[in-house]
Amino acid sequence: MNKYEHSVCLDPQKCTGCTTCLKHCPTEAIRIKNNRAEINQERCIDCGECIRVCPQKAKKAVCSKLDAMDKFKWKIALPAPTLYGQFDNLDDVDCVLDGLLKIGFDDVFEVSAAAELVSAYTRRYLKTQGVKKPVISSACPVILRLIGLRFPSFSDNILHILPPMEIAAKLARERAKKNHPELKDDEIGVCFISPCPAKASYVKNGFAGYESAVDVVVSISDIYFMLISKMTREPSENPICQSGMIGIGWASTGGEATALLNDSYLAADGIDNVIKVLDQIENGNIPSLEFIELNACTGGCVGGVLTIQNPFIAKARLQRIRRYLPVSRNQLSKSEQSYIPDYYLFDELPEYRPISRLSDNIAKSLRMMSDIQSLRETLPGIDCGSCGAPSCRAFAEDVVLGRASEDDCIFKVRERMQHMAGTGNADEYLPAPFRHRPSDPSGGTKSR
Repeated sequence: MNKYEHSVCLDPQKCTGCTTCLKHCPTEAIRIKNNRAEINQERCIDCGECIRVCPQKAKKAVCSKLDAMDKFKWKIALPAPTLYGQFDNLDDVDCVLDGLLKIGFDDVFEVSAAAELVSAYTRRYLKTQGVKKPVISSACPVILRLIGLRFPSFSDNILHILPPMEIAAKLARERAKKNHPELKDDEIGVCFISPCPAKASYVKNGFAGYESAVDVVVSISDIYFMLISKMTREPSENPICQSGMIGIGWASTGGEATALLNDSYLAADGIDNVIKVLDQIENGNIPSLEFIELNACTGGCVGGVLTIQNPFIAKARLQRIRRYLPVSRNQLSKSEQSYIPDYYLFDELPEYRPISRLSDNIAKSLRMMSDIQSLRETLPGIDCGSCGAPSCRAFAEDVVLGRASEDDCIFKVRERMQHMAGTGNADEYLPAPFRHRPSDPSGGTKSR
């Protein structure tokens, strides 16, 4: 199996080992070693939470720069609908699209336009016999990777329709070849303007057996300042925008689900909330649903870490833009509604790659699980993070796997020092927050 290429990485020169990222990583992919964070590549899902919370800006997303498109003869921009919410007082989406043409692109194909087509075909998909319900959206690559690593029981529930980014890339290539038959395939470059690092990882690695049709991923934050000075379009010029309310609504939570015209849906955002929802559904605690829309970022794609604007402000701006648009500019004919074209679909499902496999030997795994539980019972259970692991349970696992020592736990050190000191007080050798606080006769505790 080829190694998964991540877009979230660490700048060790900036990291101070503060443990902030440790406490916020949803898959416990981060450890602190030698006062520096380390990212477990097998556990990382490129959600970008560590980027969002790091006070030292030591976590970063690796995306391409715009000059990566220079090698292509025909350059196509795929703006995510989130991009429109980054600009204040934007009344006309065409200003953004025209700005993209002015900074060097030869064509623009809106991802929001493809989203309207995906919505239409999803409505058809939900009516297909034998589809496992609830159907889970395939739009967020973080969710796809999370299911592959932690929730394999939901693999069959994933919507088999490619995300709008991929559909937009395919349709944009078709349009380029039709209008410019002299162009060769390798002369056409497609650039997605992304709100999150997970999209870059998706393009690098594909999904299951599917290879992305996108060539380059550029962050919204990188292209934003290039666009500002170029957005001078006059309202009298020919319209460019080919999407409506439904497509642009995909940028925020609930936009995809409400476009299905079905009340039997659930929409959740924020990676912690998503994990809780999947746990609840897996345990049978949520009533039957037709469709589930899950977004790793708070607020949906508007909350991506590669954006400029506050997600709630961006959402409000998008609502303002949508008021002046038709419901949809991309509707299917009756013949198109009868089937879903093959190039809209993917066949393979993500392979289950458990993030907590202890051993390939079942008997050895059971013994290790017993050792982990035994060690866990001797730990304080306060998940302080001083050991470099996010929780006492994770620390116990690290010790059993040989990735850490019991002496990395400051409470274990105290116990050992107490034993060595006999009846003496070993607390004086420990930092104040980790010392015992003897009971006060009045019922409280004595402060130190």
